[in-house]
Amino acid sequence: MNDETPRARGNAGRGLGRGLSALFGDDETPAAAASPQKQDNLRTLPIEQLKPSRFQPRRDFDAEHLEALTESVREKGILQPILVRRDPSEPNHYEILAGERRWRAAQAAQLHEIPVILREIDDRGASEIALIENIQRQDLNAIEEGEGYRRLIEEFGHTQEELGRALGKSRSHIANTMRLLSLPEEVRAMVVSGQLSAGHARALVTSRAPLALARLVVSDGLSVRQIEAALRMEKQVGEAGPAKVAKVKTKDANIAALEKELAQLFGLKVTIAGEGEAGSLTIHYRTLDQLDEVLKKLRAEN
Repeated sequence: MNDETPRARGNAGRGLGRGLSALFGDDETPAAAASPQKQDNLRTLPIEQLKPSRFQPRRDFDAEHLEALTESVREKGILQPILVRRDPSEPNHYEILAGERRWRAAQAAQLHEIPVILREIDDRGASEIALIENIQRQDLNAIEEGEGYRRLIEEFGHTQEELGRALGKSRSHIANTMRLLSLPEEVRAMVVSGQLSAGHARALVTSRAPLALARLVVSDGLSVRQIEAALRMEKQVGEAGPAKVAKVKTKDANIAALEKELAQLFGLKVTIAGEGEAGSLTIHYRTLDQLDEVLKKLRAEN
């Protein structure tokens, strides 16, 4: 493994294509660690000399997962060294670049020393590594993930294709996740808190009334499929749609069957919308000739 960290070279766009194992030192095999150069970087430090990175994008750590990791560390120790750099503001202290969960687990397991890999990395490189490490290894919510992709692209000049190759994600996944950042702030907050799933959020991106629909998901427990049905109705009812869509839940099976029957009768798309006993029947035509045919059939019934 090349010991020089990609971002420490100061060239945006490199490093990611080599894979995250090279970036984080994950390919530290016993054979690789045996070289003098590797021994210079691989060392053991007192746990109190380490501190979280100020560039760490994650603020909340899942308590259950952390407890499980603590038990593993208590039983087996730290199997993978933590990546650190010298703290630029405090002598004899080190800033964690990758592996904060392991450090927290080691503290909980009351370890006194932990293995680390020391790298000389500037602030730019530290920020980039913190973002990539979280995207690759943590269960981020969809908004955190999208923000990570956006920062990597805007601050470090990476393309969606480069990120996809390095992180094992498709370019479309990265693009669709970043689109979630266009949702209203309140909707994004619902995703962060877990009230909305990533699937719900992706469906809401195309809505003219994402907040109204998001609130309906939370209050009534609508599924992604139901949201998609509501969005189809939103397109049908035009500019007046958002107010109506906010009231859409599930379409009754009998109503759906009646729509199909009328569509076959008129040879055109038919939509029935209602609440309680009131509602509307819409026959969609594209030409005046189609409208004439509908009128003929309606008059013939009379």
